[in-house]
Amino acid sequence: MKIDTSTSRLYASQSTQISAASDDTSASFSAALSTATAGPSQSDAEGAEHTDFTSMTRQEMQEWSNEQIRSGNMSLDEGLPFMAMTMKIPVGGGTAAELQASDDGERVDFTEKVRAGIEGAISRNDEDTRTMLEKAMETMQQYQDETSGAEARA
Repeated sequence: MKIDTSTSRLYASQSTQISAASDDTSASFSAALSTATAGPSQSDAEGAEHTDFTSMTRQEMQEWSNEQIRSGNMSLDEGLPFMAMTMKIPVGGGTAAELQASDDGERVDFTEKVRAGIEGAISRNDEDTRTMLEKAMETMQQYQDETSGAEARA
């Protein structure tokens, strides 16, 4: 019985194909890595929005807080004061639809609303509300002027 130690043509071509595929994979990985670490492009910067709690609509606040909760940056409990700030409660009462965030275009300074809420909680000796609003203010200061949007994360 004779054992042939040479490589058959069948297997030799497979070795070349695997090597070529490996080079393609590493090249595409290198391209993906350089794209991911290159930073935002001009078109990315144009599509991104800056978070500005001093001038935001209720709808924008609701969308921002929902995104923070969805992405895991904020728990539901931490998002509670932000959701409450999106409500517009009419003086004479109203229906549930009127209480939800409406995109009426009104720009609101939410940082001022939180400051006023903290002052009110202090005057009422309401430590729970004061603590909740102080944490909300810290969160707002942390995210103020942050670039957000799907394009900014790419």
